[in-house]
Amino acid sequence: QVQLVESGGGMVQAGDSLRLSCEASGGTFSNVVMAWFRQAPGKEREFVARITDNWNTGYADSVKGRFSIARDNPKNMTYLQMNSLKPEEAAVYYCAAALRIGGMLYTLPRQYTYWGQGTQVTVSS
Repeated sequence: QVQLVESGGGMVQAGDSLRLSCEASGGTFSNVVMAWFRQAPGKEREFVARITDNWNTGYADSVKGRFSIARDNPKNMTYLQMNSLKPEEAAVYYCAAALRIGGMLYTLPRQYTYWGQGTQVTVSS
């Protein structure tokens, strides 16, 4: 069993920063794409950022320049640094993992096999 556990969520004010963490366990994570998604009430789960085993990163246009994703393989950790948070970005943030196959952008929830339980991020104006 592979488990992903997110942490670091909380309440911040608009313009503040927050760093989310995702700890993976129960498997090996070479050749694995790690990603962050978020889902606000009444909305579909949306892609935020992803990082490959070769540290290739990709971001949703809405967060580009403000968010950054990183991974620490020896610690099996994946991070999402979120800067200049906006109220509309309040959501449950999920960590996800997928085996890298190639030829896919890995921006869709259905492309990911493993998911964490989510961590709540609230942004007040």
